Parts: sequence; structure tokens; C-alpha cells
Amino acid sequence: MVDITHKSNTLREATAQAIVKVSKEDTIDAINNNRVPKGNVFAMSKAAGLLGVKKTPELLPDCHPLPIEYTAIDYDINGLEITINCTIKTIYKTGVEVEAMHGASIVALNMYDMLKPIDKGVEIHHIKLLKKKGGKSSFKNRFRDQLNAAVIVCSDTISAGQKEDKAGKAIIKKLEESNVAISEYLVIPDEKEVIQEKTKNYVSQGIDIVIFTGGTGLSKRDVTPEALEPLIERIIPGIEEAIRSYGQNRTPYSMLSRSVAGTIEKTLVLALPGSTNGAKESMDAIFPSVLHVFGILKGARHD
Repeated sequence: MVDITHKSNTLREATAQAIVKVSKEDTIDAINNNRVPKGNVFAMSKAAGLLGVKKTPELLPDCHPLPIEYTAIDYDINGLEITINCTIKTIYKTGVEVEAMHGASIVALNMYDMLKPIDKGVEIHHIKLLKKKGGKSSFKNRFRDQLNAAVIVCSDTISAGQKEDKAGKAIIKKLEESNVAISEYLVIPDEKEVIQEKTKNYVSQGIDIVIFTGGTGLSKRDVTPEALEPLIERIIPGIEEAIRSYGQNRTPYSMLSRSVAGTIEKTLVLALPGSTNGAKESMDAIFPSVLHVFGILKGARHD
């Protein structure tokens, strides 16, 4: 199965549809009046659909087992057609569109099985996904202005050429996936004055996002938070909490990182861990949804 451990839990919802078409009005009358020999078509087909939704990962080998937290199965009769809608909800790392389509198809198949003794012309049509939402695709940046970013690696050893940077490159990769242009990428030593000078310069240039990686630990040379906090005008604790919460689920040492997030004028400033995994996981935790901040800065609503 596909690795989804890097994803975050979000509300996932999907609605799928199937259409059962009968060949005569007598069949519809038998359904409505509960005169089908095998029993109540709507009730039994709904029960079959609920079981089908739950058993989806048992039948589809690449489908992840996930908690089904809501299922609704609705019917609508229009002439000789019975439209089935199956809606699934969960809070998880991956979507539920396959579960919804499987549920709708099982409902339709059970109706076919119950109706075939009284109608040899029953057909199943148009099994399809109607809508889905949730995950990062539903929270992508809706504000289409081109954004740019500066990525600064704070490290004495890397700036001295004793070690190769991987964290900064991981950050750049995620930014590019989020359609953020890279204005500058550089490595500097762990010097408070240098960090502050670079930050002020980027803000004056109108850079949208300034991301520092490194210097967020607890050693004497880790001074990135101390350099940035006096400059930041508005701290955004929710971003910091999201980074630490995401990281803590992956390593117990995440709680020791001192990530920083806030704004200076209209520039978003972030300080992320200097380890490659720490930087990558921090970016996975907040991108691309964090780009919504630029809409808020322009007066947009959160919804």
C-alpha cells in the first residue's frame, strides 16, 4: 500500500452514486408497498451497503483500513430509476471515495439480487463519485498571487563547509511543490546579529516567506528563536503547535525543538528544526494550508 504516514488527519467526506433501473412500474409499486418476496428492498439494501463500506479494504488490496465515522445511504425514485447516494465521513489521513463508491455499488447489487425474481430487466447504471472533500487538496491556497520565499540554513558546520545541507533543500522541494518561487537560498553561521540582519533585509525587499532551518535546539549556539522573537510583530502559536504535534507523533524528541512562527509586516517568518527529517516533517505539517495566511493578511475570511 502507498505510504501515508506523512499525511495529517483531516475531515474526509465523499458521496458516490449508483442508479438501478427497473423495467416496469409494477416493480416500483412492489418496492414502495413492501411486496417484494425477498423482503424490504430499501432496508436490506442499506444494510448490505453499510457492510460493503466497512469491508472495502478486505476486498481491495491497496485500500487502507480506516475508521468509518459516518455513513448515509439515501434513495430517490424517478420514474423507473432508483438513484442511490452513499455518503461517507471520517477524520483520517486518506480519503473515503472508494468506500463511498463500493457502498453505492453494493446497495445497487443487493437491490438487483432482491428484484430479479420479479423483474428480469433490472439494470445497474452510472456508478460514480459525485463529490469529495478533505485533505490538502481542499485546503490549498485559494489566493493565486505568486509567492516567493527565502530559505536560510543556520549552521556553523555547514557554513564552514564541514557538512552538506539537506534540510534547506528539503524545504525548497516542498516550497516548489506548493508553487512558491525561491528568491534566495543561503547558509549562514549561528550568529544572532546575522540572522536579524538577513530577516530585516528580506522584509524590506517584500519577500513573502522567510524560512530559517537550524538553531532551534538547546545548545549554546542555537540562537535562531532568540534572534527572531524580538523582530516578530505577531506570533502565530497555532503554526508552532501544529509543527510540534505532527513531529511528536513521529519522534519523542520533537518536544525539544523551539520552532518559531509569526509575521513581520506582511512577511511570514518561520524557524524550523535543522535536521533533515525535522525540516521535512515541519513542512509536511503546515504546507500548503499555511499559505492561507496571505489571504488573511489581505482581509479575506477563514472560510
